[in-house]
Amino acid sequence: MSSTAHAPATSRHSLAADPAYQAFWILRTGFTVAPILFGLDKFANLLVDWPIYLAPWINDVAPGSAQDAMYAVGVIEIVAGLTVAVAPRFGGWLVAAWLAGIIVNLLTIPGHYDIALRDFGLLLGAVALARLAERYRTVRQPRPTQVR
Repeated sequence: MSSTAHAPATSRHSLAADPAYQAFWILRTGFTVAPILFGLDKFANLLVDWPIYLAPWINDVAPGSAQDAMYAVGVIEIVAGLTVAVAPRFGGWLVAAWLAGIIVNLLTIPGHYDIALRDFGLLLGAVALARLAERYRTVRQPRPTQVR
């Protein structure tokens, strides 16, 4: 004899009340918006003069000027933010890797260690996002299962 049973359903209300799910959405929103805004500002330099944060050794090997390098950085950051928006399970790891590169860059510039430490905290947040995205990637309607 067989019967159909449903996996336990997670209601929208209980999911919305779940602190981990709330954290997932806070991180997803933050790691979507911030990289896009920082990426756009690489073209405008309104927040800061971004080329001062490029290590001289990177400027020496990158083609063009430091500002040209920041244009490329801006494009990468915009793409990273958009990736978090549509695929946070992958985008979280992408942002974490990008932040690791930024940290290496900053650690080679005297006087920027505080910013490198802050970016390490952001890297941890991006890893947390990727892990939470794994947990919540299949939040869908329950499927019937066969019980014998």
